[in-house]
Amino acid sequence: MDSTTLAARRDRALGAGAPLFYNTPLHIVRGQGVELFDPEGRRYVDMYNNVPCVGHANPHVAEAMARQQSTLNVHSRYLHEGIVSFAERLAALHGREIESVIFSCSGTEANEVALRMARMATGKAGIVCTNATYHGNSEAVGKMTRIGNGQNSAGDVRAIPFPEMLRPLISGATEDELCEAYLDRLRQVIRSFEEDGTGFAGLIVCSIFANEGLPDVPRGFMARAAEIVREAGGLVIADEVQAGYCRSGVWWGYDVLGFRPDIVVTGKPMGNGLPLAATAASRRLVETFRSATRYFNTFASSPLQAAVGMAVIDVIERDGLAANVATVGAFLKAALAERQGRFASILDVRGHGLFIGVEIAKGDAAREPDADKAVDIINRLKDRGFLTSNAGAYRNVVKIRPPLVFQKSHAEEFLVAFDSTMAEVDG
Repeated sequence: MDSTTLAARRDRALGAGAPLFYNTPLHIVRGQGVELFDPEGRRYVDMYNNVPCVGHANPHVAEAMARQQSTLNVHSRYLHEGIVSFAERLAALHGREIESVIFSCSGTEANEVALRMARMATGKAGIVCTNATYHGNSEAVGKMTRIGNGQNSAGDVRAIPFPEMLRPLISGATEDELCEAYLDRLRQVIRSFEEDGTGFAGLIVCSIFANEGLPDVPRGFMARAAEIVREAGGLVIADEVQAGYCRSGVWWGYDVLGFRPDIVVTGKPMGNGLPLAATAASRRLVETFRSATRYFNTFASSPLQAAVGMAVIDVIERDGLAANVATVGAFLKAALAERQGRFASILDVRGHGLFIGVEIAKGDAAREPDADKAVDIINRLKDRGFLTSNAGAYRNVVKIRPPLVFQKSHAEEFLVAFDSTMAEVDG
């Protein structure tokens, strides 16, 4: 069936408006490692999908999934050693402050649990996020999506400007001055919660500010922000759905930015395609939440989740994927940074490990963000067999986030296609 016919059927079956990538949507039928294939057998290198973190159709994960499903899969109201062992193993990947885990099926659910946990522990309602963030789709979590600074004055969720060096809050400020300016915005919002009686419960951030466009953050910002939050009686929630599981070259994004969270949320890569997410914290915080809610999810904390979750960690550790991410990511980021001086549209290259953003700007004196050109670039790259997307506060950042098994040979192949694409768009 051709893609046009399939798209029309999709609109009828799912309702028109369900999002698809690219101007001409792709019909994908098979995946292997970092490669995807359409019905005609055309190969695409996946440089976007964070879900299959140890590779599409990973045999170790697929075998663990099939073996467990053919043996037993039930809900969580029976004892099962597998889920206990998985929770213990996941908690041990963090510091000693993280002791217990609540499993769910998506990052949205896990973030909602984290928000409720912070509010129950503090007895307050106010949550601080950034003005260009995304943490999920539910009504409660969706309230944080790109709410902007103009909506800071009321409600139980209020935003601060995300910290960045490229378009700083104060022009001409030193890095230390800039850090202090962003921290002052955090103090102001916390104070506003206390002054109007809402009370302050906590701060939630993606540990590497992924949806904000992977900005270069003023040194020391997150460590000091965490101190300010705790001094005000709040909790720090690290959303590691994109940043975690070795995406940055180490296990957790909060280690990259140098802070310790009270609550950690993980999702997408945990199950390599099986719905699996988690909210992890101290035993005290988790048990306070459980005693007040008796939280239960039919499909979470299951033997199947445990088997697949353990298999993913097995592959990451067995195959040394953290080191691979650090090495290949450093090579690709350096190569792209070298092209910043070669192509006029590239304003900045930044990121951590195998999560890289290429900021695309107009050629005017102001170097304004150019989202249209970023979209053009990702569509041209797709036509050359490389799948990326656009993201960031201005939707002008070419987002590169391949599975962790991405190799240097794939990066070299991508750079050839990237050079051809940029030569076309820059004339």
